[in-house]
Amino acid sequence: MAKQKIMMGFCLLFAAICSSVSSDEWKATVVKRIDALVGSCVVVPCSFSHTGGNLPSSRLRGIWHEKNDKKSNIYQEDNTLIKDSFKGRTRLVGELGKNNCTLEITEVKDHDNGPFCFRAELVLTENNDPTKDKYSFVEDCVELYMLTEPPKPTVIKPKTATQGEAYTVTCSVIHTCPTHVPKLTWNLDSTKVIVHHKDIKHGNWETQSILTFIPEEKDDNSEITCTAEFNGVLKSPETFTLHVKRVENYNHIIIPSVVGIGTTVAFVLVCIFMTKKYKKRIEELQSRDGSMWNRLSRMSRRMTLLLPHSALCHTIHGHC
Repeated sequence: MAKQKIMMGFCLLFAAICSSVSSDEWKATVVKRIDALVGSCVVVPCSFSHTGGNLPSSRLRGIWHEKNDKKSNIYQEDNTLIKDSFKGRTRLVGELGKNNCTLEITEVKDHDNGPFCFRAELVLTENNDPTKDKYSFVEDCVELYMLTEPPKPTVIKPKTATQGEAYTVTCSVIHTCPTHVPKLTWNLDSTKVIVHHKDIKHGNWETQSILTFIPEEKDDNSEITCTAEFNGVLKSPETFTLHVKRVENYNHIIIPSVVGIGTTVAFVLVCIFMTKKYKKRIEELQSRDGSMWNRLSRMSRRMTLLLPHSALCHTIHGHC
């Protein structure tokens, strides 16, 4: 019975050891191909696992080298061991203790094509010398595809803007350097700008700038430009023409009508006022004219009675 217990315990221990060994293995996950803008920067995502279990970054050493030459390092802790053309241009942005071997290359040259591979070394001694536990992941390397021109931003917008109503435009650009995010700027003065950054996987990131403003009639047929600036060096603009739909108003009809009606009313009021003001004067003139005519008529009749017929005929007709 005792022997059986010992044998069972040994089997359990052996199974645990085997399980531990099988769960910890040399493995790397690296983006196989990624765009790199010449003159800008690129970040190569990388993660790995090893047989040393959980180790702090101080007990791990990460190296990036050319696939065809393991001694041709593009990154190493010791700067003297880095290839001259890469000195000062590479660094690890991931923490090795968290199994992150992500690499950054700045000031990308047109000859930085690769392929480049990651190498991990377990440093278990006090003098920081690597042990026999080291591995180059030559089956999981990255190749850079060089871009000589910066990518153009993509602008998403409504076809037509309406005068006096909020108008929103989204400008976005895909890039491969999240450590130096492209800067998106507009040719409009507006404080209503929202910026987003997100990882869209496979070594690509997207930067978005959302602009909101109130278009006016004067903005019709104006040009709006979104410019992407990469690492403070290269610029790429995208321009579109804004079409503003005018809000219908009838001022050109209402205002002349109101002015015409107002003028007519004012003229009528003036006429009424003038009529009232000079009514008595008109009546006096009419009365005066009537009495004068009556006096002349009476005078004419008197003269007819006083003058002889012959004289009257002579006076009136010049003869009889």
